[in-house]
Amino acid sequence: MPTPGLESELEEFLLKVVPKLAEQWQGSPSEEIAQIEELAGRPLPPCYRWFLSRMGRNMGPLAFQRLDFSARRVLTSYAEGLIEPDSQFLFIGHDPDKYMPLHFFFDLDLPARGDARVTRRPAEGYERYDQFETFREQLAYGALLSFRIGLMKQRCTALFRCNEPEVLSYLTPVMDGLGFARPVLTGRYCELYLRQDAAMVCDVVPRDEPLVMMGFTLGGSDSGALRRILGTITTETPLTLRRMEWDPPLP
Repeated sequence: MPTPGLESELEEFLLKVVPKLAEQWQGSPSEEIAQIEELAGRPLPPCYRWFLSRMGRNMGPLAFQRLDFSARRVLTSYAEGLIEPDSQFLFIGHDPDKYMPLHFFFDLDLPARGDARVTRRPAEGYERYDQFETFREQLAYGALLSFRIGLMKQRCTALFRCNEPEVLSYLTPVMDGLGFARPVLTGRYCELYLRQDAAMVCDVVPRDEPLVMMGFTLGGSDSGALRRILGTITTETPLTLRRMEWDPPLP
């Protein structure tokens, strides 16, 4: 049964976008989830608890290439001493790179919408590289990009730029007017837009400063359809386009 609230929304979206996900994902037993919560030293973010209950053993088609987000990998990494328990950072994903592994952690001191900030860093600490404001956004962003936009005939990647913040405050009303839905709740650093014939993901590294620039990937049936969408955005807002790339390249 779907869990209530935001996790139910996320689950519905993923099952709609990712083929055969429900047939292949496997959740962790409650004992493993309890062990991870004990390592965290505080209640797990509801979204992460949902993730473990659905995909803690096998993420199915959503599995990240080379990266391991399984509960067993989390517990093994702590048990073998690769990761030391920390009251702020909870290890959630293993990077097998031999030379400079950047593992995934929650920053539990930065909660957001029943979730928490996702960052990458070496096991020993040192520098951090924030990824998404929430794990929910990371999952939904990756699913829409891989299983909808990535399969569309034409894609465009670029930056939105504006002289005044915030990019999404200008973009979202236009996308709403163009008939795009926003299937998963996000924050100021990420947004997903979905229509039957087109889709867009937007994101920027989470940081505490005005957001005057944001990257995006837009997919659709052909370049003409994408140009019409982008034309409406740039005509009706102060947003401009930078570093535009087309895939496949235009003639």
